[in-house]
Amino acid sequence: MSVHTTAVVAGPDEDGIAVALEDEGVDVSRIDGVISRPQLEEAGVVEADLYVLTDVGQATTIPIVCDLNEDVRTVVYARRTVPEFVKGQLDIAIDPQLMDATVVADELVD
Repeated sequence: MSVHTTAVVAGPDEDGIAVALEDEGVDVSRIDGVISRPQLEEAGVVEADLYVLTDVGQATTIPIVCDLNEDVRTVVYARRTVPEFVKGQLDIAIDPQLMDATVVADELVD
């Protein structure tokens, strides 16, 4: 990863992954609501190191993100199971009930 890490956090963030990443020195862009390709591009996903999705209902964004940026690490940080169709393009899926956001952020940045 680059010396200065950037991330796009998409979806609601009740578990605080965006703040945890910022505490690790990551530049974080946020997207909420129904996510579109133009919103992803505007948020900087084309240059981002990490794409963190917190809403499994928006899993269709993962193939879009991978299409826009082949070097991005894709992460789902959500309580619900990831749909089969995105598992091949996903680097890691973590349940917030099993791993605290600060631990996840530390692991993602190291």
